[in-house]
Amino acid sequence: MRRDYDYGSILLGSVDEGRRKQRIRIQVLLTLSIVLSNAIGAVIAIVLSSAGIPEPSVFHTKFWWVNFIALPIYVGAALVLGALLGTLIIVRQLRWAIRDQEPTRKEARRARWIPWKLTALQAAFWIGAVIMFTICYGVLDPNLIPKIFFVVALSGTVVCAISYLLSEFSLRPIAAQIIAADPRSARRRRGALRTRAFISWSVGSGIPIVGMFLVAGFGLFRDQTTKTDVFVGITVLVGIALFTGLLLTMLNTTHVIAPVRNVASGMTKVSKGDTDVSVVIFDDTELGELQAGFNDMVQGLRERERLQDLFGRHVGRDVAEAALSSDPELGGTERTVAVVFVDVIGSTTLAAERRPSEVVSILNRFFAVIVTEVEQRKGLVNKFEGDAVLAVFGAPIDLDDSAGAALAAARAISSRLADEVPELSAGIGVGYGSVVAGNVGAIQRFEYTVIGDAVNESARLSELAKRDPAHPLASGAAVEAAHDEVQHWCEQETVTLRGRTAETVVYAAR
Repeated sequence: MRRDYDYGSILLGSVDEGRRKQRIRIQVLLTLSIVLSNAIGAVIAIVLSSAGIPEPSVFHTKFWWVNFIALPIYVGAALVLGALLGTLIIVRQLRWAIRDQEPTRKEARRARWIPWKLTALQAAFWIGAVIMFTICYGVLDPNLIPKIFFVVALSGTVVCAISYLLSEFSLRPIAAQIIAADPRSARRRRGALRTRAFISWSVGSGIPIVGMFLVAGFGLFRDQTTKTDVFVGITVLVGIALFTGLLLTMLNTTHVIAPVRNVASGMTKVSKGDTDVSVVIFDDTELGELQAGFNDMVQGLRERERLQDLFGRHVGRDVAEAALSSDPELGGTERTVAVVFVDVIGSTTLAAERRPSEVVSILNRFFAVIVTEVEQRKGLVNKFEGDAVLAVFGAPIDLDDSAGAALAAARAISSRLADEVPELSAGIGVGYGSVVAGNVGAIQRFEYTVIGDAVNESARLSELAKRDPAHPLASGAAVEAAHDEVQHWCEQETVTLRGRTAETVVYAAR
């Protein structure tokens, strides 16, 4: 399985890496990029001078002091001086990173130009080489002037192009810190992708094509040049074009693929349900906007999940899912449900004898027992009415045995409250019958509830159950509608409940 790297490459480490280790890693990569790009430029210069454009030759004895003294001294001095000046530029522009501080807007703006400054430093040394060696060789043989100018200029251009792309690659962690410190002020370089593409084309195709034209021109106007020389020169230039074109295309493609792969990896995690994920924004082009857009999207998903979770906690998971899946409207439908009403006994005395915080703690333990038992049997805790709870079985989700589920929940609640919340006792009543279940209120503010005689019946039975809290009471209709739960209940009496005209057969839990 492919590992995910914060900056798109194993060479750049991760955001969890220490700052000191990260600075050393960046410095090493920058140094290697400068050495590698100059080595490639030197090889191109040698191949072009010796095989690409062999005549006029630079290997005559009269050029010994240029080949063996001036050239090595300049190259060595340029590498040493370039390394020192490059390090100085990096240290001066990244003092905030060395001190583990966030950059100011001015510091961030300067740091974003580091790849260009390092490239300009390389260009300065190669321009110096063009001037110096064109003059040195030209003084000894004027015919070498166009050859030396073209060879050194082409090699220097390749070096600058490779150096720029590698510097951008090495400085991704710094770019990420700049963007993270002030994402609003970090303007996207909308033309950077086109710039990279132009660099790849010009060095990989444009300049070699010009070189082929010049080789053909040399052959046309120089009598000593044979067809074989022209063929060899063009072949060498084609080889250089293929090599540099492939190398720069791969570097440019890496810059494009890394942010896309980063986002794709994050999307894979999100598709598996993990929204606690974000990608490091290390690209300040349009691809960086893609990374930032992904983070914004995931943050929106997290916020949506949080609101959905809060919504579900307030109104019940099933009600929340029903509301999210369709456009909720006022009104309801007639349903046959079982209703459990649990009411605390002596809540006024409890509040008078204990501190408010202690009362709240006890009530939370009381409510936790009820919610657990009701939801375990696929019921809905519809309301917390002060120190009372109304639970519904059969709405909004249909149950095969809503009455049996309600009766079983009532017995389990009574048993657990006696063991886990001994500070409280409660009357528990179970009603059963037809109700209207739906959204009640105004269009600006409404709630899901159930209205009907079964609700009133359960509330009155809970009052009657306060005589003996150890035994929940249920209506005869609830017990008769239940399946296996009937064996746990026995008929107790027949009474006319307060507010009702018809008699109710009352059952008690055994």
